[in-house]
Amino acid sequence: MSAPTTPDPTTAPNTAPAAPRGAVGWALVITSVAGFMAALDNLVVTTALPSIRRDLGGALDELEWTVSAYTLTFAVLLMFGAALGDRFGRRRLFLAGLTVFTGASAAAAMAPGIDSLIAARAVQGVGAAIMMPLTLTLLTAAVPTHRRGMAYGIWGAVNGLAVASGPLIGGSLTEHVSWHWIFWLNVPLGLVLLPLARLRLAESHGSGAPLDVNGTLLASGGLFGIVYGLVRAPADGWTDSLVLTGLIAGSALLTAFVVHGIRAKNPMLPMRLFRSRAFSGINAASLLMFLGMFGSIFLLSQYMQGVLGYSPTEAGLRMLPWTGMPMLVAPVAGILSDRIGGRPVVAAGLFLQATGLAYMASVVSADVSYAAQLPALILSGVGMALFFAPASNLVMSSVGTREQGIASGANNALREVGGALGIAIMSSIFTARGGYESAQTFVDGLRPALVVGAAMVALAGVAALLIPARRRAPQDAATAEPAPLPETPVVQTAAH
Repeated sequence: MSAPTTPDPTTAPNTAPAAPRGAVGWALVITSVAGFMAALDNLVVTTALPSIRRDLGGALDELEWTVSAYTLTFAVLLMFGAALGDRFGRRRLFLAGLTVFTGASAAAAMAPGIDSLIAARAVQGVGAAIMMPLTLTLLTAAVPTHRRGMAYGIWGAVNGLAVASGPLIGGSLTEHVSWHWIFWLNVPLGLVLLPLARLRLAESHGSGAPLDVNGTLLASGGLFGIVYGLVRAPADGWTDSLVLTGLIAGSALLTAFVVHGIRAKNPMLPMRLFRSRAFSGINAASLLMFLGMFGSIFLLSQYMQGVLGYSPTEAGLRMLPWTGMPMLVAPVAGILSDRIGGRPVVAAGLFLQATGLAYMASVVSADVSYAAQLPALILSGVGMALFFAPASNLVMSSVGTREQGIASGANNALREVGGALGIAIMSSIFTARGGYESAQTFVDGLRPALVVGAAMVALAGVAALLIPARRRAPQDAATAEPAPLPETPVVQTAAH
């Protein structure tokens, strides 16, 4: 598969005819709502986990899969989904992905047991992986060049709102209606969007290069094996045959994926990109940041309800200083990154979030007050906002113009993989040191997990410092390739 991700919006080939009057507005509405649905389902389940556990049963590892099944299939198929759209038609594949996502949402809402819920969540991730990366290319095809900056800003803000409101929406629906409505919410939205997309979006294609099926299979199998081993190890033991098989086979397949990326003619992810210190640094930072963030939110949302006794809505509201802070701080972070460069802003944000998680680990107890938690939530939220605002530009500027689609897709896939690994790793630590038996045993497991999460995010800050500083030499400006549009939110899937 050649450029197997969302093509760069500034250079993506557009074979669509001129957009009719009003097409820009319709395209913005359709793609923004579709992106909102896909991004919302990353974290919307977290505050519903205690209710799902009461209704459907399931151990901690099964609860993990209700989140990880979505993020994992989303991550490993995201670049492949973008390439399918380039090859066979973006609108056509967008409609297919939206149909799969909507149908899987209905199946999740009607799931009679935890296993069927996990299966439906995995299929949801497949639909999102096809649908989400095509939202921006379809928007690009409809928007004139001089209006794209505004359109991308609205698109990114809507997706950021989905991440920020995920725990709150999930908590409110769980408490006042039922956790099933977390998934039913997608169904009417999908049914409205399908005919609108068919009638109002123009068809466009990419290069039509061959698909990297081998690379997709290697990456998917490798990631599944490793995540499966990490999730099952606490319950089955690290020496269990299936656990060892998953870890060893997964590692072998990922190693083969790396070799494939070096040798193949049109690999899904060309490994030569990692020769760039900037590309390696921002991708390592993204992977580690999402590892620490997703794992922490997964456990803290259960802590607030199961230990501190908050209702789902109260838990979602109390998480807003963390999850909602990017909506307030991101504009300031963008201004700072324009003035001093993205590296110091990203690094400062990561170290702030690591400090917030470490602070939370020091204060958690069976009866801690919300006032004692608030500084940790605010620090983590400000840190997350400082990371997200300039991270896209750092990714896009780390490669040449023709490779920006690949770079963006790889970065967003690594974020989703980091989220799945974070839930698996931190839940393993939680299970090894604590459990659900009592409030104190939950705290005993939560504290070391948060310490590990803080350490991972701090390592992300170190990785960000490896990114070369921004240079302003005149000769660089004269010879550099045209810069990408500022803060272009290419395929953002988890947070913005």
